[in-house]
Amino acid sequence: MSDSTSAYPLSLSTHPEVHGFFDPATNTISYVVRDPASDACAVIDSVMDIDYAAGRITYEHADEIVAFITARGWRLEWLIETHVHADHLSAAPYIQGKLGGKIGIGERITLVQETFGKIFNEGTEFQRDGSQFDALFKDGDTYSIGSMQAVAMHTPGHTPACMTHVIGDAAFVGDTLFMPDGGSARADFPGGDAGELYDSIQKVLALPDTMRLFMCHDYGPNGRDIRWETTVADEKAHNIHVGQGKTREDFIRFRTERDATLAMPKLIIPSLQVNMRAGEIPTDTSGRPMLKVPVNGL
Repeated sequence: MSDSTSAYPLSLSTHPEVHGFFDPATNTISYVVRDPASDACAVIDSVMDIDYAAGRITYEHADEIVAFITARGWRLEWLIETHVHADHLSAAPYIQGKLGGKIGIGERITLVQETFGKIFNEGTEFQRDGSQFDALFKDGDTYSIGSMQAVAMHTPGHTPACMTHVIGDAAFVGDTLFMPDGGSARADFPGGDAGELYDSIQKVLALPDTMRLFMCHDYGPNGRDIRWETTVADEKAHNIHVGQGKTREDFIRFRTERDATLAMPKLIIPSLQVNMRAGEIPTDTSGRPMLKVPVNGL
């Protein structure tokens, strides 16, 4: 069944099985999304563990997902990144090495690579064409997870490459939206834009009211339990930043003022270097894993 009110090919009669995995260290939710008609699945926004102070990488969170998929005999077809995250490191290549699948991200990753390639003083060996990824999605591109059709919607503003992935009656919004009492994500990173973010949120809110929305982050505002699923109708009615018809001008003013008060994410320096490489850790000239710290660069 398609919804004629949308410019995107929707299949609301498909109800994918969605399992969330919360990482308390980064307040990130990763997802395993399964086709109910087959054993095919996708992983969305995986997390690699890092002890930044010790410079130590581990894979407990990713191993939990690998074990979950393996125990059920499911087949991993896709590892989706909704955007280049600035607050956690992707475990996509690690999971791919265990279970296979293709790594996909929005085509404007090239803009992110160009911007941060300069900030981190990457050499010519760092490719800025998105070739580290298996697939680069354009707005409206479709791909299959078993018998399910997934649709990539370009929803920039938080970053230029942000995509919302609509799979049946479920949409994975990345950092474009938070739960209604959390509002929206910041738009002050290089390449971010509050006006674009507002427009992208409106695109998400134009989806059918019953569409399930799954968040990439939740911080439990006012001490409530962590949650990551809501609906378009709930966001339109109750989102504290964009709900109940708040105007674009009001949103830009609010978002700009609020972003000016926010500290940089604790893991932004390692996250950007790893995630713009599709989850691979950069190496020095001797081939050893190594991260850079640009001084006064962000």
